[in-house]
Amino acid sequence: MSYLIKPAGYKAVLDLSQTELGIKQIKSFFQQNLSSELRLRRVTAPLFVLKGLGINDDLNGTERAVTFPIKDLDDAKAEIVHSLAKWKRLTLADYRVEDGYGIYTDMNAIRSDEELGNLHSLYVDQWDWERVMKAEERNVSFLMEIVRRIYAAMVRTEYMVYEMFPTIKPVLPQQIYIIHAEELFRQYPNLTPKEREDAITKEHRAVFIIGIGCKLSNGEKHDGRAPDYDDWSTPGENGLPGLNGDLLVWDDILGRSMELSSMGIRVNRESLLHQLSLCNAVERKELYFHKRLLNDELPLSIGGGIGQSRLCMFYLRKGHIGEIQASIWPDDMRKEAFEAGMPLI
Repeated sequence: MSYLIKPAGYKAVLDLSQTELGIKQIKSFFQQNLSSELRLRRVTAPLFVLKGLGINDDLNGTERAVTFPIKDLDDAKAEIVHSLAKWKRLTLADYRVEDGYGIYTDMNAIRSDEELGNLHSLYVDQWDWERVMKAEERNVSFLMEIVRRIYAAMVRTEYMVYEMFPTIKPVLPQQIYIIHAEELFRQYPNLTPKEREDAITKEHRAVFIIGIGCKLSNGEKHDGRAPDYDDWSTPGENGLPGLNGDLLVWDDILGRSMELSSMGIRVNRESLLHQLSLCNAVERKELYFHKRLLNDELPLSIGGGIGQSRLCMFYLRKGHIGEIQASIWPDDMRKEAFEAGMPLI
């Protein structure tokens, strides 16, 4: 079910022409900074993959992939990607990328089961990145180093936007606040996960929450995560499980937190088997991707995705993602958004 937030007194800071210019500059500037920070080179990515290979991202395990038959392959089914979480790791192996280096790409996806709103669209565009790592780097400290590098690129990009459009004042703090989902639960035990995200992000303005996918002490997960890419079950230095997380910032326009990135250290052989067992998905061991991982044919890696339209939406102070990207919206949402000063492309 779609849901629209109508910010009181909202008025776009930039007109359509300025917005398009801003989008172009943000995408160019940020990806150059991301590439330099993490030593990534750009590669070309698929829009679809063959069904049944275990390559597509399963997200929370309930979203249906858009599928279509391929005439020249005897009507074998292809799936529009949800993301490239596992494809990137295969590519690292096939390109023989060395330790400390990686790849990034423009990922375009269709998520037909999204609940449409100010932050959610059928069309997903993000920078998907993946970097080869060493076994001794599979720890929270290394994850935090990568998070801080990515966040530094975000801070620099916000200042670039300010130089372009001086009416848009920087709001991001210089340092990102880091907390585990279990610690966040203990701090706000009576709030829902989303309410906890809003509370901590409103206070610190930029937050990274560790441990997305593992069960907390109340027996519930902060949020779902597929069992076969991020490692959310291996304990970190503090004894709490999780080598992954989500990066959120506080959005003053919508008055709520906005997730800009999801990332993590990827599963190794042991954590894959453990997480498949926890999620009753052991049968996936027979899929192409999983066999290559279990046969030690894929490098250890860390990776994630960074929302392009959301990043532009945040920097340009927009109230709806449909002011940044072209997509399909319910007629009533389009009408109400226009009346609230948010004309959707």
